[in-house]
Amino acid sequence: MSIKQRDSLKMGRYVLWFVFFAGSLAVEDLGGKVFIFPKATDTVRVILKPTIKKPVESLTVCLESYTELTRGHSLFSLALPGKDNALLIFPMSQTKCEFIVNQEAYQFRVNPEVFDWKHTCMTWDSESGVVQPWINGKLYPRTVIKQRLQIDSETSIMLGQEQDSYGGRFDVSQCFVGEISNVHMWDYVLTQEDIQKVMAGKNDLNGNIINWRSLQYEIIGDVTVQPKLQCQSLENNYNLYSKCHES
Repeated sequence: MSIKQRDSLKMGRYVLWFVFFAGSLAVEDLGGKVFIFPKATDTVRVILKPTIKKPVESLTVCLESYTELTRGHSLFSLALPGKDNALLIFPMSQTKCEFIVNQEAYQFRVNPEVFDWKHTCMTWDSESGVVQPWINGKLYPRTVIKQRLQIDSETSIMLGQEQDSYGGRFDVSQCFVGEISNVHMWDYVLTQEDIQKVMAGKNDLNGNIINWRSLQYEIIGDVTVQPKLQCQSLENNYNLYSKCHES
């Protein structure tokens, strides 16, 4: 083997090692951390890379958010080719929220929000079409939305922006500003007991499509990962806060 061939082989090994290492950096345990979206923009976002092994026909999405926005904003946007709102969680104001499944919207009134962390869960069962909206552990009136939607690997999931087309067309008036944490997605409907566990921060119940404790993601623009310093307040005493670490 010539010197040139040996050098080429060594370089090939270095390149393969770099690719492996760089790819591994995309998966991270974000337990006890948040994404901070510091300002309104129509570009900044976090792209989530789901683990989808088979078409998803039922689902649960849970996340926590902390914002002083009073206008409408996107918390979780999932688009499919030809369906920009395959799944959307969109608080419209401090007293109204909108969930969209398969392009069909459900709007419901919610308790007036205090300036605190908010825990939101949405479940949807394809067979029955039943949607369960959960906010801060409270189940709001259920509804029935179109049946038989399938979510496959051609999925675009984003935090921070609402997709008006598959993977793009953002509107600054719908963007999120604030902190987002503990984003999970399952390919089944969680029970009431499980949702309470998720809200309590039990780390033995992680999403099998999106898992905050093993998250594959890509940051586009000015988003920062930081420790989570405060959590939901205890008994409306805003000088006392629960611990942020998970048990």
